[in-house]
Amino acid sequence: MNVDTRDSATRPVDYVWAIARISIGWIFLWAFLDKTFGWGFATPANRAWISGGSPTTGFLKGTGENALGGLFSGLAGQPWVDWLFMLGLLGIGAALILGVGLRIAAITGSLMLVLMWAAELPLANNPFMDEHIVYAIVLVGLALAGAGTTLGLGKLPIVQRNPYLK
Repeated sequence: MNVDTRDSATRPVDYVWAIARISIGWIFLWAFLDKTFGWGFATPANRAWISGGSPTTGFLKGTGENALGGLFSGLAGQPWVDWLFMLGLLGIGAALILGVGLRIAAITGSLMLVLMWAAELPLANNPFMDEHIVYAIVLVGLALAGAGTTLGLGKLPIVQRNPYLK
């Protein structure tokens, strides 16, 4: 079912979805910025990507003892993995904040989050559920709700004419 939101009035729930979209977008975009420039929140300046650090090493090297640790720790620090990860953070974050390309962001963001979830298995605090899965579910909900049309660029004619931009 394809719901055309161009002519419908904005409802309070549309603003909730829009704020959720922008908030999760900021989480992705902030991770990109902090890992790139080492602003000292999760990444110290000396381990920033622009200083020669690897944005994937810290997380993936710590998965060695986990169920799939051998697979994921072997990917840590690989330049192609760093580039894919960072481009994913930037692209997903920008798409969510702007409200354009939510379908692509939902698919790629969910894939990234599920891979991060798998790297942490077995989970320390729950048998299967953690924030990675919750965020992935919300990303799908954002795309299905057409959340880019409220407080975003999703109503632009070019976006409406091109389904891949929705």
